[in-house]
Amino acid sequence: MKNNDKASISLKKIVCISFILIFLLGIGVMAGNIKVNNVKIVLSSGYEMNVLTTKTNINDILEENHILLLEDEKVTPSKEENISDNKTIIITKESANIEVVAEAESSENITAEDVLQNYSKIVEKIVVEKVKIPYETIKKDVSTGSGTKQDKVVQNGVNGLKEVTYKVKYQNDKEIEKIEISSKVVKKPVNKIVEVRTKQVTTRSDGLRTASTNPAKTASTSLAKKVKGITPKVSTFNTSAYCSCVSCCGKSNGITASGAKASEWYTIAAGRTYPIGTVIYIPYFKNKPNGGWFVVQDRGGAISSDRIDIYMGSHSGALQFGRHNLECYVYEF
Repeated sequence: MKNNDKASISLKKIVCISFILIFLLGIGVMAGNIKVNNVKIVLSSGYEMNVLTTKTNINDILEENHILLLEDEKVTPSKEENISDNKTIIITKESANIEVVAEAESSENITAEDVLQNYSKIVEKIVVEKVKIPYETIKKDVSTGSGTKQDKVVQNGVNGLKEVTYKVKYQNDKEIEKIEISSKVVKKPVNKIVEVRTKQVTTRSDGLRTASTNPAKTASTSLAKKVKGITPKVSTFNTSAYCSCVSCCGKSNGITASGAKASEWYTIAAGRTYPIGTVIYIPYFKNKPNGGWFVVQDRGGAISSDRIDIYMGSHSGALQFGRHNLECYVYEF
């Protein structure tokens, strides 16, 4: 082979090798210019995934990772934008994102980064609550005849209790959804029972008669002035005394059936045929501090229509008084 041919072949080899080196060098430069990003993708379910990608467009990154948006889902930043500096893509349900979007639209200064920073996960908890079960009122008519009717409670109502289990969702410590899962009755309610009865009219057997005189006209006490225009009934009552002694009278707190505190030379216990507030004048006590004027404020288990009990300030005073049959003037309103 001639020397000129050999030189020509060597030159061609050198040129080919140079082109190859230049090509490889170009690929290396291009590879060096491609940036690989570590991107976090937060799905609407709350699941987080980290991916490595050389792409910057949001839609391209989602397609690369085979993530499809549902009709009610939204991605932040939007599919048309490029990845932001925080390298985070968030997919949310439209309903869960309404509040964030509304806040973003209300201010020109809020950026996509602000929206991402304010995003918080939805926390789901199981909560058990105790709920009151209201009792019902049942009314029974047991009346007879055409007399006046009155209601009588024969059984008081008691509320029941149940335990209700809920599935509750919170976002930013605020309840956004509450679904009842189950309930269990802990205590059944007790119904209130009311009977409608015919009112019983009680007749007195003490032989009250209209008084021929009215002691209130000449008396100056406040009770006498109160009943000055009322004609009294007069009768003889078997009269005893009581006090606030637990051992014999059981009135340790001194509170009467009227709710007022018993007062010496003022309070009388009488049968239910005499309404609370009835004024009684007893001439036997006309020289006492009250001038003999009393008010029915109390009841007693042994008190009947022809018996009264006068409140004394001491146990010894009640014992000393004993029992007497006394003439009484009864003023009823």
